[in-house]
Amino acid sequence: MNIAGIIPARFASPRFPGKPLELLAGKPLIGHVAERCRLAKRLSEVIVATDDPRIADVAAPFCRVELTRDDHPSGSDRVAEVAKRCGFDAVVNVQGDEPMIDPGVIDRVAALLDDNEMSTAAVPVDEAAELDNPNAVKVVVNAAGQALYFSRRTIPYLRDAADAPGPEQLAAFPFLKHLGIYGYRRETLLRLVARPVSPLEQAEKLEQLRALENGITIAVAVVEHDSIGIDTPEDLQRVNELWTKKQ
Repeated sequence: MNIAGIIPARFASPRFPGKPLELLAGKPLIGHVAERCRLAKRLSEVIVATDDPRIADVAAPFCRVELTRDDHPSGSDRVAEVAKRCGFDAVVNVQGDEPMIDPGVIDRVAALLDDNEMSTAAVPVDEAAELDNPNAVKVVVNAAGQALYFSRRTIPYLRDAADAPGPEQLAAFPFLKHLGIYGYRRETLLRLVARPVSPLEQAEKLEQLRALENGITIAVAVVEHDSIGIDTPEDLQRVNELWTKKQ
């Protein structure tokens, strides 16, 4: 299967304008993400999808760049524009603000597209603070490894341990945190972005719920490697510190 890794990138991030161009260890953020994607074995090509010439110029030395419209409401719509005009069988949407993403996670998500129309990844929750953190999206899966639901709330509700401290709840159930990476068969992605925002998506502000509400099955790869997203300048500073320690 011909699978492209597509990294949507925009300049006008509300919390961190110009984020893809910010430097991490002397290299632009978008460059780090592109290089991590190029290490994945299941991707036939890596593409940055952006509407901003500044990002296009910076990304060009690292991978192919496709310019897109500037009115897309989400990264998925930007990825879909590129998928629509390119002849790939499937795509993996990789967030442009995760410079430490594990290429093995990308490959796991891509591999699930052999037998599924949509895929994503999750990691076991190992910190009690993440249970009540609405920015740490939780997912529950069925016995076949398919997503049942995603929520910013803690799911499932542990009736017999609801009042227990966080560490006890972690010991009582294997909670999963969703990672913001998605694989799509090309036709599935184009069908999905043509649908209106769904009620659950509107309530939780989670795009993947549109897929579930429209009957699209999402296969979930449970992985060990968590990824650190950069949403604010403070996040970038923290990742810079982690990067220095790692080196």
